Amino acid sequence: MLNVQIDGVWLQFPKGTRLIEACSQAQKFIPRYCYHPKLTAPGNCRMCLIELGMPKMGPDRKPVVGPDGKPEIGWIPRPQISCAQDVAEGMAVRTDSPMVQECRQGVMEFLLINHPLDCPICDQAGECRLQEFSVEYGNSSSRFLERKVKKPKNIELGPRVTLDAERCVLCSRCIRFMKEVANDDVLGFVDRGSFSTIACHPERVLDSNYSLNTVDICPVGALTSSDFRFKMRVWFLKETKTIDVNDGLGSNITVGSRENVIYRITPRENNDVNGVWLPDSHRLNFKYVGASNRFKLPQIKAQPVDWRTAIAVAAEILKAHSSESIAMIASARMTNEELFVARLLAHQLNIAPERLDVLPRTGEPDGILIPADRNSNTTGAKLLGVSASEPGSHLPGIAQGVRSGAIKVLICFEDATKCGMTAEELSKIALIVIDILPNATSALASVLLPSSAWVEKRGSLININGRLQRINRAVQPPDQARDDWEILRDLLTALGGTNSLNSIEEVFKLMAGEHAEFAGLSLSKIGDLGVPLSLTPATATLQEAAN
Repeated sequence: MLNVQIDGVWLQFPKGTRLIEACSQAQKFIPRYCYHPKLTAPGNCRMCLIELGMPKMGPDRKPVVGPDGKPEIGWIPRPQISCAQDVAEGMAVRTDSPMVQECRQGVMEFLLINHPLDCPICDQAGECRLQEFSVEYGNSSSRFLERKVKKPKNIELGPRVTLDAERCVLCSRCIRFMKEVANDDVLGFVDRGSFSTIACHPERVLDSNYSLNTVDICPVGALTSSDFRFKMRVWFLKETKTIDVNDGLGSNITVGSRENVIYRITPRENNDVNGVWLPDSHRLNFKYVGASNRFKLPQIKAQPVDWRTAIAVAAEILKAHSSESIAMIASARMTNEELFVARLLAHQLNIAPERLDVLPRTGEPDGILIPADRNSNTTGAKLLGVSASEPGSHLPGIAQGVRSGAIKVLICFEDATKCGMTAEELSKIALIVIDILPNATSALASVLLPSSAWVEKRGSLININGRLQRINRAVQPPDQARDDWEILRDLLTALGGTNSLNSIEEVFKLMAGEHAEFAGLSLSKIGDLGVPLSLTPATATLQEAAN
């Protein structure tokens, strides 16, 4: 630990701490544009200038100690950048001295010389560091009388990112991100002086699956999302902290919505999961939630009915068949609570383990954030006994049972045609389908029960690293669609099982009582960043395979 004086107060920080971070920890915010804690520090915006001092040294090369027992400080006459400087023993910092204030005003004046006054139409308005710092550190008027340099606008750097070059402050965050994190060194500076701007290298475009992260870290409105551009003012958005369900990592995200419509998804910082990044494919995969063909009403043989009738008919179908002729295909994208109630239903129906499984989804990991497992809760499905020890290994047996006529009723949370069965084979059995969008299986459903999408429900998931995380409702489900656990509970009640589950919290409490991994936890105790679980050896092995 090193002793550092910040605005007259001596504090201790670990060796290697960036000076700008040390000041932040001391509740002394230093403005910055180029600095980002997850990237290298180039020190090129100069907004983080501070006054720096070091201990005065005596003839014996030891610090001169003052009456207070602390080293006397010799102040460097010129300002120093704090982003590329590590703390040192005896170092002293002034973060708000007259010299520092004058430097910040000077930097702001230079940054705004050629900047356009287009805040009213800028997508970054409401989230713009340049706007905020110009109010706090800038001047009320400009001394610049010459013509401003006009740079190109509306440049498509790639399929998802649009550049307004005249707003760029040359912080190089986007350049460093693409090189250091996305491993795609595609951006750089071109031209010189006031005409300098960012551009893609010759014969290249910004088409990386992580390109939209450059929009997130751009401190001004230079880089904008082509999908979100001019769609909605950010101060109108309701922001909901939740979890991405496109793969087993469970990246932490924020869903921005207004009037029950989702407009954008952005990453949320969690250094134990995704840091502050998110793949483009994941953040843009939400529009199906608002699709016009969403299931909104229960159906029996494609005819709309009320919920009471649909549940009653589904229960009669299940009661009319022996347990040996019933199978269930759950989903490894369901929440723990939904999987738990699905398991209760399977117990109520005496469905043997070999007639219960989930559809595995795998792909090539990208080495950054996307793992091989493309299901969001494979670990939870295994832990709660809904998945086979090798997810999907029971599906061939279920398909053979459908083919041979041994299985006469199939409860589906997935498209069964992706599980080794044909539409012709499925047409010969009774199908109870719980889903959100039409597919080959839902078209054949005896009973169709409309459920909620992931942004419309609450619950918990376990990622491939054994971290229990919470998803929250961002928007309401359409019309009469309901949560999966509520649908399963009503089926369970109609079959003579429990009817005491009135909330998702009660489901979690019952689940925690039966599974020691959740003991002492609740949805509220999981918190925004999740908690690590102690998993059994079998589940841990599955977890390693998913990685």
